[in-house]
Amino acid sequence: MRYEEVKADLRAAYDAVADDRAAMDDTPWKRAERGRFAALLREAGAATLLEIGAGHGVSGRAFADEGLAVTCTDLSPALVAHCRAKGLDARVMDFARLDFPDGAFDAVFGMNCLLHVPKADLPGVLDGVARVLAPGGLFYWGQYGGRDSEGVWDGDAYEPKRYFSFFTDEAVERLAKAHFTLVEAAYLPIDRGIDRYQGLVLRKR
Repeated sequence: MRYEEVKADLRAAYDAVADDRAAMDDTPWKRAERGRFAALLREAGAATLLEIGAGHGVSGRAFADEGLAVTCTDLSPALVAHCRAKGLDARVMDFARLDFPDGAFDAVFGMNCLLHVPKADLPGVLDGVARVLAPGGLFYWGQYGGRDSEGVWDGDAYEPKRYFSFFTDEAVERLAKAHFTLVEAAYLPIDRGIDRYQGLVLRKR
């Protein structure tokens, strides 16, 4: 399946459920992961953060409340509207085509968004993330995984059904290290039919 087709389906799927997703409860482990990254950002003296695949803005709002200047991007106009309703600077944008200057941000945050990128296209997306990071900037890459697979999830409740790329822990670290320096990694068991959540903190070389 071509990446442009994947993105068109994702936009339609998330537009359709934007209001439902905005009403979902935030889970404690997601708050803890954001807190882990925020602590590293404070230590690094970061001031600006880009969130890719920002959804309805729960993470962006949390980082803004930490005092960071946050820019949110998402493919879904409906989700971007929810971000703006939370007072965030939010833009409809494809994270495979980030329209920002080189080195524009001290940090980039992506939680459960890069897992929708076909594996053949992911290196180019990671290069784009690295481009907009300032030298030494930090990147949080978090996603479900633990097994090696990719393709449209036939059991997906969303319509159109979404494309997912999953990695083993070893494979996701190997890919990350090809583009960034690994700072730390957390692997969390998830009780929802998914092997685990992989939370990597990376630094631009």
